[in-house]
Amino acid sequence: MVPVSYNVRSLLVRKVTTIVTALGIALVVFVFAASRMLTEGVNAAMATSGRPDTVIVLRKGSDNELSSGLPMDAVAKLRAHPQVSQAAGAGAIGELVQVVMAPHEGGSGEVSNVTIRGIPEDGIAFRPEVKITSGRAPKPGTNEVVVGKAIAGRFKGFEIGGTVELRHNRPLSVVGIFDAGGSSYDSEVWCDREFMGQTLGRTGNVSSVRVRLNSASDFEAYRREIEGTANKDFAAKVQREADYYRDQSAQIGTFLKFIGMFFAIMFSLAAMIGAAITMNAAVAHRSREIGTLRALGFGRFSILFSFVFEALLLAVAGGVIGSIAVLGLSFVTFPMMNFQTFSEIVIRFHAAPSVFIWSLVFALVMGLIGGLVPAIRASRVSPVEAMRA
Repeated sequence: MVPVSYNVRSLLVRKVTTIVTALGIALVVFVFAASRMLTEGVNAAMATSGRPDTVIVLRKGSDNELSSGLPMDAVAKLRAHPQVSQAAGAGAIGELVQVVMAPHEGGSGEVSNVTIRGIPEDGIAFRPEVKITSGRAPKPGTNEVVVGKAIAGRFKGFEIGGTVELRHNRPLSVVGIFDAGGSSYDSEVWCDREFMGQTLGRTGNVSSVRVRLNSASDFEAYRREIEGTANKDFAAKVQREADYYRDQSAQIGTFLKFIGMFFAIMFSLAAMIGAAITMNAAVAHRSREIGTLRALGFGRFSILFSFVFEALLLAVAGGVIGSIAVLGLSFVTFPMMNFQTFSEIVIRFHAAPSVFIWSLVFALVMGLIGGLVPAIRASRVSPVEAMRA
């Protein structure tokens, strides 16, 4: 086999073409990795919203909380089962969900939909991962609200002392900011359920009920009891909270993957063409070197492997550069529309290990495809003709 040092030295000699080709591959890897990081960010935000020992109950036939509706007395009925935990106080809570339009901060005139969640008095305690980071929790029965940290300051009035319009001339007063650990709750506004129900004329029902089980293994037994009960008041659908949020993120994730792959493929075609041109130029300028290698006894396969290996070295260099560059996006947040509720959620680019593994594989595939044809051409160079050139 041709020594690896030969390939490394040839790349270092052709500094300009090597750098340009590697940067082209790095750009493609950056785009590819960024799209995957955004998808991972959506999955991470939704996944952290759900607990394995918690189920969400919706009206049968509903796919999300916004389109669901259950009678208020369903909360007590759903709580009265042996699988439901009473260790943390309320084993079940009913909540109202509404989407309102809010203007962006800065006077741009742009508006987006924001989710407002009406929670009972023990709604925050039910989620011990949620912490009030600024201000205080809202008082029960009042128009006070707390805002998720991801949207605090993004919309007009979404700061402590500001107001949020639930309905026309029905303002909600912001008294605190909460941190839900990067989950989708961070993009919501939470207010008192009773006040919200009275304002919207929905005092007799809730959008969903969350139930805390004794353990995650009780899910199937609880689901069979609830969905199998012939209840004249309501027909319910029971899901693990984690499964519910995974379904909520499916459409966004698929959309992001499609867009990311589309641009990555477009850029990768240009990168592969650039790599092929670079390697073809190298073959043309190194015909005597190739002839010498053949004369020294290196066979066609050795020449082929040597040039493919050289292209892969370029791809690895570009992949590493692109991966390092894309790490900077870990500190960037990105607003997106939840296709299920049509409300805005703020997503952070998530640098999962799988992102960089797939990015490196993608770079290697580009290098292999871009360098294969020039490598085949190099392996077919006649040693006699090369020495005469």
